[in-house]
Amino acid sequence: MNIDKLSGVGAKRTHSLHTAGITTVAELLNHFPRDYDDRSQVKTVAELSLEAVNTIRGVIATEPETAVMPRKGAAALNITKAVIKDHTGTLELVWFNQPYLKKYFKKDNEYIFTGKVRSLYGGRVQMQSPEYEPCNSSSLSHGRIVPVYTTPKQFSQKTFRALIHQALKVIASGNTKIDKVQTVTESNHLSNAFAEHLPAALRQKYNLCSRKAAIFNIHFPESDELFLAARRRLVFEELFFMQAALLKMKETTTSQAGIIFDDVKLEPFLSTLPFTLTNAQAAVLSDIANDISNSLGKRMNRLIQGDVGSGKTAVAMAAAYLAMKNGYQAAIMAPTEVLANQHYENCTQIFAQLGYETVLLTGSIGAKARREVLAKIQNGQATMVVGTHALIQEKVEYANLGLAITDEQHRFGVNQRLSLTQKGNIAPHTLVMTATPIPRTLGMILYGDLDISIINELPPGRQTIKTYSVNSKYQQRIHEFVRKEVEAGRQAYIICPAIDAPENNDESPTPSKAEIKNVLAYTAELSAALPEIKISYLHGKMKPSDKQQIMDEFKAGKINALVSTTVIEVGVHVANATLMIIENAERFGLSQLHQLRGRVGRGKDQSYCVLITDTKNDETNARMKAMCNTSDGFKLAELDLELRGAGDFFGTRQHGLPSFTIANLYRDIDILNEVQVAVTELNKLTISQEETENMQMRIRLVLENTYGGVM
Repeated sequence: MNIDKLSGVGAKRTHSLHTAGITTVAELLNHFPRDYDDRSQVKTVAELSLEAVNTIRGVIATEPETAVMPRKGAAALNITKAVIKDHTGTLELVWFNQPYLKKYFKKDNEYIFTGKVRSLYGGRVQMQSPEYEPCNSSSLSHGRIVPVYTTPKQFSQKTFRALIHQALKVIASGNTKIDKVQTVTESNHLSNAFAEHLPAALRQKYNLCSRKAAIFNIHFPESDELFLAARRRLVFEELFFMQAALLKMKETTTSQAGIIFDDVKLEPFLSTLPFTLTNAQAAVLSDIANDISNSLGKRMNRLIQGDVGSGKTAVAMAAAYLAMKNGYQAAIMAPTEVLANQHYENCTQIFAQLGYETVLLTGSIGAKARREVLAKIQNGQATMVVGTHALIQEKVEYANLGLAITDEQHRFGVNQRLSLTQKGNIAPHTLVMTATPIPRTLGMILYGDLDISIINELPPGRQTIKTYSVNSKYQQRIHEFVRKEVEAGRQAYIICPAIDAPENNDESPTPSKAEIKNVLAYTAELSAALPEIKISYLHGKMKPSDKQQIMDEFKAGKINALVSTTVIEVGVHVANATLMIIENAERFGLSQLHQLRGRVGRGKDQSYCVLITDTKNDETNARMKAMCNTSDGFKLAELDLELRGAGDFFGTRQHGLPSFTIANLYRDIDILNEVQVAVTELNKLTISQEETENMQMRIRLVLENTYGGVM
């Protein structure tokens, strides 16, 4: 049923709902509350709490009055006042710029109000801008637990609640207290709203209420018990089908025939490295060797997870060497051109010694160079292919791709990663790298289709990066710190969240733009303060060739201090950089701060990270303290997930991260653990053919919506 069939939904509201992704009644009912207000306690005038939100029932004591208050330099303020009374006293109510209310309220009629009660000068007490309803109506906003929504434009909380309630009345008889395993049968045109995709045996085993009962009680819970049962059911369902979809992807991948690499000896590759592999790197390479030499011919589908600086790139290059040694091509896809260029330089330096040609394919190379690179990839002359997402474009044809490597997987998304693996004539092995420590709960969802290897050891000689949190009053001392490091022959990064002034900025993570430090202004400020130092800047809107030139000059030591946005966050390696300064540190998640900090500390000299923030709220203080007290990326990741939630875990919502409507991966870990068991033990339950088909339909929908339909 289309959303515009509901009463009160005209053209403007229809457009607003569509913009919010709500086109049908089913989608409306799956737009769950973000919070709840407990308005179940209705007070008398004598019981009101000052400077707090109260709900009160009262009779209009006098005819409402409206007055206009002129304001210098601004539009006049329209004030409507009313007085209500109950058996304990009277209370003044006031609304601003709502003159129509004068005609709405009728003297001697009883209403129920919810709003903040303020204590005014002279002992007066006033409730300001309260929500209201007549007492003779079925109350949705007072005297009960009230849902709070993220509302589309054109809707107040009150009008949106009414729309949800209307939708529920349209599609059901009103019986919200349905038995836990009762089968729900709906009319065809509305079946998607309450359709049961979880089999009855599964609902019974895990004590889950029906979807119909859950939908009613997630919107308008009649009690705490019914609300908790509703939320548990909906969270379980969401996580169950996400896990089932990932399992389907994994089964599809591992069931495909893979290439068997006969020779998995790493000499002479290891002899070209200027260092010895750590035990952790060697262990991960052993996992990879077992995968690619498996006599059963199964495809490798493995994630290498390791903290910043742990040596994932060396492991990936070793795997690429084994692919080339066995007569196949290897490809590595990086999220930025800066990182792709760095991989290209490293691969060229090592593989040229071993007789293998490396090529670079990015969106910025010229037409002639592109044709030459594409030809070398197609005829097999290029055995090591490095690039950005350009590697998965339609015109790129590989001669015999045997290994597909994706760096910083979460920046691409599962569908893009799988697109690279589909470039081979036969299914290539897959290796995915991430320097972002993923909490176990998030990893189950983000990388549930992958086998995981962890590099949990840093190369010997790495020093702990000393981290400090200060406010902007330390700006002059920070400038002197930059001067000191540069005079000692070292280099510095300064990170700002914005490129330019707020009105021209698209990289800023909103809002409070007046206090955002931006790259261009900061570069000018630092250049004026330290005129003897060579300072430059870098940001994502620059031409790729200009970005690469700046990075090349910084690596060569021609630039002493680099002011940048987070474009340098991933993978950039300049061993001489020892100082990382992060302005507006409160605007970044812990995992992102940890990534930025990891750009220093890569050489023999002591390195430092300075976090600058003037924000004093408790969450910011907790995050800054954690950064100063630990360098363990996994501990920071767990805290980041707890404080910020899955959606903001990487600083911005990434393509590969599922968008949950109700599940919270930190709060719902117990349910997630149940789901993990339920998905794997499904075959032990008695499930009808119809229920099986319903489950498969929902799994296909999740795959399509979250992973681009990849199977």
